[in-house]
This record gives sequence, C-alpha cells and structure tokens, in this order.
Amino acid sequence: MNTDKLQAALSEYFAPWVQALALRVEPLGADGVTLRLPQSDQLSRVGGMLCGQAMMAAADTAMVLALIRHFGEFRPCTTVQLSSSFLKPLSNQDALVEARVLRAGKTLAFGEIDIRGAADGKSVSRASTTYALL
Repeated sequence: MNTDKLQAALSEYFAPWVQALALRVEPLGADGVTLRLPQSDQLSRVGGMLCGQAMMAAADTAMVLALIRHFGEFRPCTTVQLSSSFLKPLSNQDALVEARVLRAGKTLAFGEIDIRGAADGKSVSRASTTYALL
C-alpha cells in the first residue's frame, strides 16, 4: 500500500463533502496513516480556529485509510464508536491527523487518532474508535 493508492481511496470510497475537506495523504511511516487537513476559512470559526466537526470527520476518514493500509485493501466497515477529546484550539495552521490500528479482528477493529498542528507539532485532539467490519 502506498500514498497514491490511499489518496485515490479518498475519491473512491468517501462522500463528496468529505472529499471537499481536501485531505492529503502524507508520506507513510512504519505504522498507520497521516492526513494533512489544510487550514481553511470554510472549516474555521472566529479567530481562525479549526472546528471540531472537521477534526472528527478527518479523524474518522484517517482511520478508514489506516484500516485499508492494515488489510492491504478496502474492507466495508462502519463506525461503531468515535470518542474525541479536544485538548486545545488549533488556529491558523494545517492539521496533521495520524491514525493507527490498535487491533483488527474478524468483526471489529480498534484504533486511535492524534491530531496536531502541522506547524507547531502540538497535539490538539485525541480520539479512539471502534469499527464493525462488514
């Protein structure tokens, strides 16, 4: 699995409004997937703060891509649980959304996501997820 295949999966498997987030797959490390969520006035509140809804959508999307990487192909799945904690505001910078699979069985997969500022590297949100594998 490479970045080009994961980038292509964004347009193949996700709704147009998710594609409108303009997420970009970052170079792959040893584990998981990192997406760049570009700073945008459309996704920001007063003071240039990235809204929580955009962060949660990016987190969910990153985890699906992490599952694609984990399995080597797309497997139909649905989000069962997505729990987010917002640690501090993210303003006037891109977000890096790093997702990794903790465990994937036959019917359930578990993961965690860290969202941090691309410029300062500070963590702004943490999420845990559970997916049903269909």
